[in-house]
Amino acid sequence: MSEQPATADPSARQHLDPAAAEAVRAYAARTRATADRFAAVLEDLAADGLPDADECTPWEELREKHLARLAARRPAVA
Repeated sequence: MSEQPATADPSARQHLDPAAAEAVRAYAARTRATADRFAAVLEDLAADGLPDADECTPWEELREKHLARLAARRPAVA
């Protein structure tokens, strides 16, 4: 991933302050939870196949609902 070699000396690392370290841990937990949900969906698809198209919500409807949620969280500027 990185072009730089890994540092063998752990004391050469710059430590995070406690608040930053906690924020990184929280981000890692959220990312892990999202990945777990995604993996569960993929496992369900592998086991049971794709759902019937008549039982699915059209992507346009999902997009509009999501845009409405975003707009409600951030009101427009005049």
